[in-house]
Amino acid sequence: MKKRIPLIYILAASHSGSTLLAMLLGTHPEIATVGELKFTSLGNVERYLCSCQKEIKKCPFWSDVAQEMAKRGYPFDFSNPGTDFHSKMSSYVQWLLRPLHRGRVLEWARDSALALSPAWRVRLPRIQELNSVLIESISKLTGKKVIVDSSKVGFRLKFLIRNPMLEVKVIRLIRDGRAVAMTYTNPAGFADASDSRFRGGGMGGERKSERLTMARAAREWKRSNEEAEAVLKTFDPSQWFEVRYETLCAETDITLKKIFKFIGVNPDHKLISFRSVDHHVIGNGMRLDSSDEIKLDERWRESLTKSELEAFNLVAGKLNYRFGYM
Repeated sequence: MKKRIPLIYILAASHSGSTLLAMLLGTHPEIATVGELKFTSLGNVERYLCSCQKEIKKCPFWSDVAQEMAKRGYPFDFSNPGTDFHSKMSSYVQWLLRPLHRGRVLEWARDSALALSPAWRVRLPRIQELNSVLIESISKLTGKKVIVDSSKVGFRLKFLIRNPMLEVKVIRLIRDGRAVAMTYTNPAGFADASDSRFRGGGMGGERKSERLTMARAAREWKRSNEEAEAVLKTFDPSQWFEVRYETLCAETDITLKKIFKFIGVNPDHKLISFRSVDHHVIGNGMRLDSSDEIKLDERWRESLTKSELEAFNLVAGKLNYRFGYM
């Protein structure tokens, strides 16, 4: 049997700093970062930009990945990559997959219902194979032994840990819910590239259709963290490590040293400019920025109104307080 490939999975609510963390990890000579391997938010793939600022279909790195996968008998197309566990499923299976991770009992019930679907029984092994071949191809092309997947979603993690080709460890990233919820109310303004031309993956735009009310934003943050907690209850404590976004920004070197030790790579690697590394990252628009300054983003303190803070606290204040955010 082949040696399993080490995979570091960043588990978090979206806009919690996962792209920053992934790019910082990618400065280590033993770690490769390529962003979100679920490939579900690319939009128009003809215009979507890799972090190298080339259109992803014209990026030499991703072209090499596609060729390597084809050699292994797995054609890879950004228009339909097939690495997401929701892809190409029947309406019945899509309905079963829709809820976030719900805990041991309900997940057992979900798995039992999924097992009744012939389509799921056929597709699941194929999706697992696609993920492992993709990760193996990235490892070969980069020469790195550890790969980072910053897909964040707990439900995806549930299946990746069952992949016999992967040795999965988890970094659970937590950020003040008020900061995260603010990004959901205006993702273009608070959670995308600084240069408006690069927003939306390089297509520009205000992303108005994605904006949520504060109440919905708070529920999104709360539910994502509840899912993360439910998934991690199935893990041995040695398999996951908690990181706070605020600590990562304030104590970057110390935090990275702890993370490297957890991963099992040289913890004494000295951080260099994370923008100076040849990244090919998919995900949050900050990957397209030019600044390598690591600065704590707390715009929520000035931007959120009293009524918005009250709306957040009504939905998610208790959980945020439990995480230590006053």
